[in-house]
Amino acid sequence: MKITDIILILINLAGALAVFLFAMKLMSEGLQKFAGSRLRHVLSRITGKPLSGILAGAGVTAAIQSSTATTVMVVGFAGAGLLSLGGAVAVVMGANIGTTITAWIIALFGLGNGASSDGIAFSLPMLLATLSLFFTYSKKNKMQYLGQTIIGLALLLVGMELLENAIPELSDGVVETIATWSHWGFWSVLLFIVVGAILTIILQTSAAMTAVILLMASQGWIEFPMALALVMGQNLGTTLTAQVVAMTTGTTGKRAARAHLVFNVAGVLFCLLLFYPICNGIMSMAGITDVPSDPINRQRYPLAITIFHTFFNVGTTVILAFFIPQIVRIVEWMVPERKEEGEEEFRLTYIEPNLLSTAELNLQSAKSEIEEFSKRVLRMYTFLPGLRTAKNDEEFEAIMAHVAKYEDITDRMEMEISRFLTRVGSGDVSEHASERISTMLRIIDNLESIGDTIYQIAMTRQNKRDDAVHFDAGLNANLEHMRDLVQQALDIMDRNLHDYDHVDLDAAYHAEHEINHFRDRLRTQHLNALKLGVYDYAIGNAYSSLYALYEKLGDYVINVSEAIDSSRKHTED
Repeated sequence: MKITDIILILINLAGALAVFLFAMKLMSEGLQKFAGSRLRHVLSRITGKPLSGILAGAGVTAAIQSSTATTVMVVGFAGAGLLSLGGAVAVVMGANIGTTITAWIIALFGLGNGASSDGIAFSLPMLLATLSLFFTYSKKNKMQYLGQTIIGLALLLVGMELLENAIPELSDGVVETIATWSHWGFWSVLLFIVVGAILTIILQTSAAMTAVILLMASQGWIEFPMALALVMGQNLGTTLTAQVVAMTTGTTGKRAARAHLVFNVAGVLFCLLLFYPICNGIMSMAGITDVPSDPINRQRYPLAITIFHTFFNVGTTVILAFFIPQIVRIVEWMVPERKEEGEEEFRLTYIEPNLLSTAELNLQSAKSEIEEFSKRVLRMYTFLPGLRTAKNDEEFEAIMAHVAKYEDITDRMEMEISRFLTRVGSGDVSEHASERISTMLRIIDNLESIGDTIYQIAMTRQNKRDDAVHFDAGLNANLEHMRDLVQQALDIMDRNLHDYDHVDLDAAYHAEHEINHFRDRLRTQHLNALKLGVYDYAIGNAYSSLYALYEKLGDYVINVSEAIDSSRKHTED
């Protein structure tokens, strides 16, 4: 084979792979935009138990014909907080089962059909592309996203056909050379596992690799045991993409990727222990003899390899499904939690430098980060009582330092999350995602304002201490009650931030009403006290400043819940 021929083959293969990967991205993004926020609710329901997660993984993979794509999405969902680690492990197990559908399609319909199959192969994509036109030009965004999904599916089918047509051209040279490596006994099995892993890594698609293995076996280029070894290697190679994607995710995403690796490695080790008995059993089941050159054997190879592929993935899943908690502990050991820098150090937990594949995933990361933002604000609020009860200047200054540190953290969190949301919004986002971005920007603006107001309360306390202003028991009791009312409002706000679709706005308004009502009561009492000369101007000024700041803080708190509820109503409309 000439060098120019090899270059042309590689270019053809790269083009086919580009079509396949672009189609997969297009379809995945279309589905996620079409699903919107409902996607994470569906995932949380179907992955509550191992069986539902396994079935979900198998179904999704069977639909998109790529366990790699499913696993990449699982890693992204886990990293974004959409999936628990146990649920992600179950979905990954199911993905390995779903990928066997590809082998069955090729074994039953894809081999031996001749050139006439090309027309059939491209007629379905053309039909899907035509159907998508009815949705793409719809005025409703969701219908446009459905059209994008159908176009992606059509291109996915085209890409798979191009891959299957491009890869066999390697048979003139490379494949025959590989076939000469099958005469070294068990070492050949290990070698072909490595070869299968490497080829899958290069192709980045288990579907295309399945076609290669079945074609090589049906043409007699490799012996049956070596084909099974390639299948095992394929399962190892398909884990690499998930590992690469996990590099840009958080701890949970990295653990999900490691779980995929642990699962497949365990399956390969299990089959290696019983490799020849399994191989002989499948050969006997398929009626394959010990004569490799027998044409009848070659006709039966694809079906026998498909049976092994299914046995390998289903058997491994059935066995390891009982050990999901142990797998979780293993990957938690492999990927420990990030070393804490201290509670009062600025760090983003869920947002990564690189954007994930779709706006929905990025917004889930931002939502988790906003929940962490709220947690920091609530923690900051708990410092305030200590400023009144501090026994000496050293204790008071230490608490003030905590408050100042948290105020700086809230400023930086608001800036970083805002910058992240702006980057997400500058891309191709749905109307729902755009509305959610606006909501989140309003939320973080108010959370930062809450932090500022808490700092102002602390500074008022410091000025009061510096001026030697002292409140009596009644004034302290009033301010403590006001502080408790704001605490209740903050707790309601924090709960609402965890579920945008079920906002308890009535409870939020009730808390706001209680704060305003008590503020009005304190203001009336304060004005009467000044008229009667109950306390001097310095005490009155510090006292009125504090209860006014608490009420102001309550305004920012209710703004958060109103922003969430407004977004929900807009989406429903």
